[in-house]
Amino acid sequence: MQLTNQQTLPVGQSEAWAALNDIPLLQKCIPGCDTMTSIGPDTYEVGLLAAVGPVRARFKGKLLLEDIQPPDSYSLKFEGQGGAAGHGKGSAKVWLQSAGPAETVLHYSVSATVGGKLAQIGSRLVDMAAEKMAADFFAAFKVAVNEKYPSATAASQAGIEAGGTSADTQSEGVWHKLRSWFARLFSPKRRI
Repeated sequence: MQLTNQQTLPVGQSEAWAALNDIPLLQKCIPGCDTMTSIGPDTYEVGLLAAVGPVRARFKGKLLLEDIQPPDSYSLKFEGQGGAAGHGKGSAKVWLQSAGPAETVLHYSVSATVGGKLAQIGSRLVDMAAEKMAADFFAAFKVAVNEKYPSATAASQAGIEAGGTSADTQSEGVWHKLRSWFARLFSPKRRI
């Protein structure tokens, strides 16, 4: 599975970096995550409940941050076991790009593999579940960032209302429409 995308955050790069390294904030935003505990330098034990198609399981795994370049980027490696449901492992690269004093573009690229029952249900369902999990994470992450840094968010919103536009806001609208259209088109409930 490969997943590459970007999100615009309504805060400066230093606030975005701080949020990406705030473990309680991240735990709150990761769908189904109930534990995220430091077990060593830049190493975390993570527990979460996830559903991929008909397979629903509790996964326990490790997350390791590497190649940390504050406040610009880091890489991470992850692996998890879900008992009879299977296992997964992969890596991701996350990097930030300043788009102004109160706007930062977060880029990410993820590569992952799954095994066990997860691999048997098909790559299309796994990809759809990963995309949904990423969308849910970023929706929650933006809300959490807005709550943590309200003055930066207000400054960004004031700039947009004063006549500026956010290119990402426009592209997110287009992306959302396309994703909804594809979801309806390929929905198993759709009748031809």
